[in-house]
Amino acid sequence: MFAEMTTTAVVVTAVAAFMAGFSGASVFLRAKFVVEPLAAYGVPRAWWNWLGAAKVAGAVGLVVGFFVPLVGTLAAVGLVLYFAGAVVTVLRARSYGHVPFPLVYMAPVVAVLVVA
Repeated sequence: MFAEMTTTAVVVTAVAAFMAGFSGASVFLRAKFVVEPLAAYGVPRAWWNWLGAAKVAGAVGLVVGFFVPLVGTLAAVGLVLYFAGAVVTVLRARSYGHVPFPLVYMAPVVAVLVVA
């Protein structure tokens, strides 16, 4: 299963999967710290469940990647693109102080692509 992955790759992937899953679940649970900024950025409410689903799917894809590496790689690429889009959304909303938040979630996913 994990024979070809280093301990670092396993840990970084697990952290990235947890963070993406937590972020997606936070959207579904309508956590204030997530949905208030989404509304402020002008993200339509109709998109919120889709955005949460994309993050949860990425998290699941990272975990599946332990068994099917190509799936993990594709999930990581998808999550990097997702969080890059989040950065663009925050910048378009001129909420410059919030730019670090999607970057914090993107960082371990980028690390997955580097170490895995």
